[in-house]
Formats: sequence, structure tokens, C-alpha cells
Amino acid sequence: MAERILMNEFKALAKEQWVNIELQNEDIFNWTIGLIVLNPDSLYYGGYFKAAMAFPSNYPYSPPKFRFLRPLYHPNIYPDGKLCISILHSPGEDAMSGELASERWSPAQRVESVLISILSLLDDAEVSSPANVDAGVLLRKSPEEYKETVRKCVEASKADIPDGYEMPTHESTSMTAPKIKDDDSDFWAESDVDDDMFGGSGSDQEEIDSDDYEEQDDDDTGSDEEPLGKK
Repeated sequence: MAERILMNEFKALAKEQWVNIELQNEDIFNWTIGLIVLNPDSLYYGGYFKAAMAFPSNYPYSPPKFRFLRPLYHPNIYPDGKLCISILHSPGEDAMSGELASERWSPAQRVESVLISILSLLDDAEVSSPANVDAGVLLRKSPEEYKETVRKCVEASKADIPDGYEMPTHESTSMTAPKIKDDDSDFWAESDVDDDMFGGSGSDQEEIDSDDYEEQDDDDTGSDEEPLGKK
């Protein structure tokens, strides 16, 4: 079931201009992703933000893991590339953080909604309890310096653009931002993918080994601050 759902999602996202996706070693449970910001007013416009996404064998009942592979300076992104965002937290309410079940992962979510939430987070940072304290402080106290640091990250990210890949721009597409479709009633319909096409869960993938990801609900900062999220 997880393989069929993921292949349906992969096929749908492969048609989009704001994301470039590949399977790692033909493993449907491990994706390499290039996120592309098409909004010209965004600080992150023009960047190619490479990331890894790993899916559990019981997807979509448990959330995927996401990590940027190149350091990205942002209040809600840890130095190792992991995110502090509610949609990647396990299903159900969390009394400790105050997150509602509707803000966290649910089986109704899919990869597209995760990626759209991440794109939204880039330009709408939560600085009250940042994952990257330095970035949070700089954004509050010296926004122009923060913008310059982000611009450097955007330029550095262009080194990850795959050979032969033509970057979409605001001028080359009528779409400025991805949108979640209102009606996904038939999205989970089984595809014609051969059940035996992908035989493993991808747990042995070194690039995005699930052991490299800590449970997103944990407070990775080691402090007593409340975890972020609610994007």
C-alpha cells in the first residue's frame, strides 16, 4: 500500500515546476528533492534547495523525515538541516507543545502538503523559540544583515542544480506558488505500479538512513523551550 501511494505522489509531483524529485537508487522510500521558490518577492527566489526525504514503511500513517542537505540559514532550520515544523510531527495532539492534531501529521496529508508548508515557512519564520538561535536573533535585530546572509545561501544553493536541469523562473511559468488542491478524493486510488517493482523499505540507504533522523517531536535544542511548529 505504501509503495502504491508513494508512486502516485511521485508521478504527480514529477509534473510540477516548483520541485525536482528523484528516487535514490530506485528506492521509492527515499527521495532526493530540489525545492524551487517561484515567488520573485521571496528572499529565497532563484535558489535550488536540495533535501532528502525518507518515508516509513507504514506511510501515510506515520510522517516522513525531511532534511536539507546544504546548510540553510533560517530560524526554524537546525544547523544539520532538520526542520522544526508541526506537519512533520507524529499524529495527535501534544499537550507539551500545545499543537493541535489538525496542525500535525495525519494520514490525509501527503508529500505535496509537506513541501508547500516548508516553502511557506521559509518566508514566514517563527522566531519566538528558534531552532537556529543565531538566525532568530539576527532576523529580529538586524534584518538587512539577515537578508544578506540568506542571499549568500541562495547563491550557494545553485551549486546543487543538476547538470542539464533548466531552472524555472517567475517569467517562464504562470505559477508563483504551489497550491494544495481542494479535492483529493481520488488521489489515493491504486496505481498500475507493479507490486514487485520496489521490493524494499529503503532502510539501508546511507544517504538518508532513517537512523540519521531523530523523532521530530523531540526537543533537539536541549533546552526547556517549547518546540516550534504551527505552520
